[in-house]
Amino acid sequence: QVQLVEAGGGLVQPGGSLRLSCAASGFTFSSYAMSWHRQAPGKERELVAAISSAGGSTNYADSVKDRFTISRDNAKNTVYLQMDSLKPEDTAVYYCHAYSRNNYWGQGTQVTVSS
Repeated sequence: QVQLVEAGGGLVQPGGSLRLSCAASGFTFSSYAMSWHRQAPGKERELVAAISSAGGSTNYADSVKDRFTISRDNAKNTVYLQMDSLKPEDTAVYYCHAYSRNNYWGQGTQVTVSS
């Protein structure tokens, strides 16, 4: 069965760092592009970062560019989101997304940035 399991969320102070991971199983991970989305209370879900199936191409939302880095390890079937210089407005539930012929979503992990 297809499964995407996010981990690494939690409470961090403004200016701090956090690394999220998403472990995939049940499909051919290396054939899928991957992305991270987030949703804050009362707001629409938005794309944060995306990476191509082989990891050769990435793109980011303007709000996180130069602060966040998406990467993947196809040998481990895992995609990561390194978040640096975190701001309170980064507080949201972060979701892992796999897309190709099919589309799969993880259950999300909470990130809270607060002093």
